[in-house]
Amino acid sequence: MPGTEQRWGAMRGCKALASLLWLGLLGPGAPWRRAEAGCAQAGRCCAGRDPACVAAGWRLDGAYGTCFCDEACRRAGDCCHDHPRACPALPCVVGEWSHWSGCGEQCKPNFRMRRRYVQQEPKNGGEPCPPLEEKAGCLEYVTYEGQNCGHDHVPAFITTFEYSKERKRRAASPLWSSDTEESSYCVEFKTESLSHHCTLENRPYARWMQYIREGYTVCVACQPPAMQSGNHRCSGDGLNADGNKVLHWQAVGNPQCQGTWKKVRQVEECSCPGVHSFIFT
Repeated sequence: MPGTEQRWGAMRGCKALASLLWLGLLGPGAPWRRAEAGCAQAGRCCAGRDPACVAAGWRLDGAYGTCFCDEACRRAGDCCHDHPRACPALPCVVGEWSHWSGCGEQCKPNFRMRRRYVQQEPKNGGEPCPPLEEKAGCLEYVTYEGQNCGHDHVPAFITTFEYSKERKRRAASPLWSSDTEESSYCVEFKTESLSHHCTLENRPYARWMQYIREGYTVCVACQPPAMQSGNHRCSGDGLNADGNKVLHWQAVGNPQCQGTWKKVRQVEECSCPGVHSFIFT
């Protein structure tokens, strides 16, 4: 029948048109599929700023056209739409700190050091690596040959109480017996004056100096090996000094951070807050 043939022809025409539309709008070369192209399809993820690390498609800022797949695109705002997924930011990962080294020199104030190493480099704009090396002031009373340095240090040299943990780990000299360990004591001082160099100190290993203040009571522990093996005393502890005698102190790690204090009392254990607790070095 003529009407039926016309309807079937119209239906075949619609199917053909639909096929053409599919090829044009849904096929591999369709514009909207080209618009979806990005870093993953281009197979690109580049370090730093790389003008050649490009693709085409929608950008994160909503524009369409050339987009980038390098680390700098995050700051420039021209990343491809899939950059966060195709090139995820990976932070730097570092290992644990090593043990503190010994002092660089014996028998005088110097520095000790510790290091840590990178286990994963940062990628795609991830968090950069933190400092990999730290230094701190120290003073050794025994030579490499195990001999006592044999002289007193004036003024009193002090450092952060945190050093006492490492000192106990490293104290293996025959000069320090268990009896010497048990004779450790603490001296409380009231600070009278200090140089402005203490409050200006901002190096990581020396920030403890910022907390030394005039008029505050501080605790200073006397422990091996700073304790002299003969009399079990630490140099500068104010032995036999009354509360009116002005004594001098100096921070190990910054010779310009120094001042005066007066002895308050000697006790068995320190009880000051952590930021006001130190050790003789």
